[in-house]
Amino acid sequence: MKNIVVAIGFTLASIHGLYAQEKTAFTLEDIYQKGTFRVSGVAGFNVMKDGEHYTELVNTSSSLPNAAAAAPRWHIIKRNLRSGDSAGLILRSTEVGVNLQPEGYTFSDDERYMILTTATESIYRHSTKSLVYVVDLTNGNAIAIGSEKIMYPQMSPNNDYLAFVRENDLFIFDLKTQTEKAITSDGQKNSIINGAVDWVYEEEFSMSQGYAWSPDSKHIAFYRFDESAVKEFSMDMFSGLYPAQESWKYPKAGEDNSVVDVYIYEPSTGQKVRANIAAGDQYLPRIQWTNIPGQLSIQWLNRTQNEWKLLFANAKTGNTTTVLYEKSKTYIDIHDNLYFLKSKPGFISTSEKNGFNHLYRYIPTKVHLDYKEIAITKGNFDVLGIAHVNESKGLIYFNSSEVSPTEDHLFSINLDGKKKTNETPEPGNHVVVFGKGGRFYTDMHSSLAVPANYVLKETGTTWKRVLESNAAAKKVMNKYAFGKSEFGNLTTDSGVKLNYWMIKPHDFDPAKKYPVLMFVYGGPGVNTVRNSWGGRNFLYHQYLSQKGYIIVSVDGRGTGHRGEAFKKCTYLNLGKFEQADQAAAARWLGKQPFVDSKRIGIWGWSFGGYMSSLCITKSPDLFKTAIAVAPVTSWRYYDNIYTERFLRKPAENPAGYDENSPIQFTKNIKGNYLLIHGTGDDNVHWQNSAEMINAMIKSGVRYDSEVYPNRNHGIGDRYAQYHLFRRMAEYIQEKL
Repeated sequence: MKNIVVAIGFTLASIHGLYAQEKTAFTLEDIYQKGTFRVSGVAGFNVMKDGEHYTELVNTSSSLPNAAAAAPRWHIIKRNLRSGDSAGLILRSTEVGVNLQPEGYTFSDDERYMILTTATESIYRHSTKSLVYVVDLTNGNAIAIGSEKIMYPQMSPNNDYLAFVRENDLFIFDLKTQTEKAITSDGQKNSIINGAVDWVYEEEFSMSQGYAWSPDSKHIAFYRFDESAVKEFSMDMFSGLYPAQESWKYPKAGEDNSVVDVYIYEPSTGQKVRANIAAGDQYLPRIQWTNIPGQLSIQWLNRTQNEWKLLFANAKTGNTTTVLYEKSKTYIDIHDNLYFLKSKPGFISTSEKNGFNHLYRYIPTKVHLDYKEIAITKGNFDVLGIAHVNESKGLIYFNSSEVSPTEDHLFSINLDGKKKTNETPEPGNHVVVFGKGGRFYTDMHSSLAVPANYVLKETGTTWKRVLESNAAAKKVMNKYAFGKSEFGNLTTDSGVKLNYWMIKPHDFDPAKKYPVLMFVYGGPGVNTVRNSWGGRNFLYHQYLSQKGYIIVSVDGRGTGHRGEAFKKCTYLNLGKFEQADQAAAARWLGKQPFVDSKRIGIWGWSFGGYMSSLCITKSPDLFKTAIAVAPVTSWRYYDNIYTERFLRKPAENPAGYDENSPIQFTKNIKGNYLLIHGTGDDNVHWQNSAEMINAMIKSGVRYDSEVYPNRNHGIGDRYAQYHLFRRMAEYIQEKL
């Protein structure tokens, strides 16, 4: 990025233009209660196998008289992707024969069957359980899959079976005989999990379903977690005369993990084999069938997460062979960019091993399970993910930071690495989702101050259809006093160039001096300086700007989209360089002629709360005020997969844990510190804030706090959100 400041605004009716025109101030109620700036989204398309149609669930009950007492009325219709016009009816409630209101649905591969889910309840971040019905679309017959809620229902590709998880065991339901069979029977809460994953895998490896059908339906591979040695964490939930206590297995840094195995089951014979992987302190974060019959891929990580293997397992014997091996001086991130080619030999994957994350193709040699590596992409940019592979045209579509670390764009490239093309050249951020078949994709295009345009596009053509422009929201925003949004970069006193965005008050006067509130996250690989719609945070920061504050966010070292060295330089010292960069940014801001250097504050959530806590304790002369929401205050209290990836075990690196823990530096606090946490946070436990408070009490330091009973890490219900952001706004106006 050039060393310039770029203004972000609407074309034509810019919310930042015409400042001579009177603008209306808005309130927190406009953001959190009235929905004044309500922005519309597009749910996405349930694209059918022909790649040209999609389906839509339409609820008609609410339009009927006495709707509350009537049986649910709904239908699922087929629409044309190009026009959006109806192309027929797939299913209606009166055909099903059971009284239910579906909340979600999926098709079998051949679209003969439909899986309907209802009465869904969340478990952790990704996992849910539901009542499930399978509907035969040839006759409308609906089959209830038991009477209890189940998890992860999935049809075998040949439609013979439906697999699912119930009470930590894996089952298959035979659709011909309408009988179920248990693949496992030893499942037990807080002990054994089959076909699903434990809390820490779900949170840190972003996975939940723990099984996979083979493409030919002959096998089903599944995880077995033995978490009996993992210590439990508990918390009280305040909902009655006596609090209810919840507990679950939570492996903290340095503590025992689940013992994880992968099994392969053959429904036709009942044979079950264990993948032959040597026992050890290790992770198996991905399983995926290749396109060679009977061959399962398993990704392996050592506990330190600096060694990675791609294993191929034989479904009959369980024997495994190492196909790829990689070792890092720091750590290796797990990803979902492993694509097995169907019409050509080999596979595609990504790696950071040469300094930036790039695409590689692996072509088999004449030696058994030996592969030749070919680099597809090169350069000083990161490939962010594989979006689609069109094998017939030999094209890979991928997301990339090549244009800027602040923007994602969709590129295409030939399998041989030639003819790279930016498919989304318009400035701003592009979030792209391909439909089944890959002919059409949705482009969610936005910038920091501009809500998204949702546009349906067709690959290889200039055709597009606007699905949602958010014109109404933009028109409303144009009436209000929004400040100017700018992007730029600064150079720290240690010579590091950092990207930032800045929001100035709508009536900004360069001759005045303004207080500054910095907004930070700063965690490994995560950026806040993004030229994409900022949502409620953007609106909240605009609210503060109209109160006379300049709002700034800076991506320090450790954040992503700038290569491996920039992201991983924080290894073994998590928090050290990140905090130093926020402090350097505060010093730089304090030198600007329009900034009051005595009135600089900072706030953040989760890792950002950790950062704001470090700033008020390690740089007390720079920051007058800090707000920390749901912060980690010692990495000793956090889960082991995340923490050890960056710090190793506490016994191996005690200084890395303690020298960057705000708990150790509470005696330095001079300014104003507001600590906010939900007591029902299963991710960053309330323990972090409790211990921070104990340390401040011991140090004789004054602090302020807000506690939200039973709320989880997001403190996300309507009443709590409004209360929280109002409290922060009042604190900022009083203390900064």
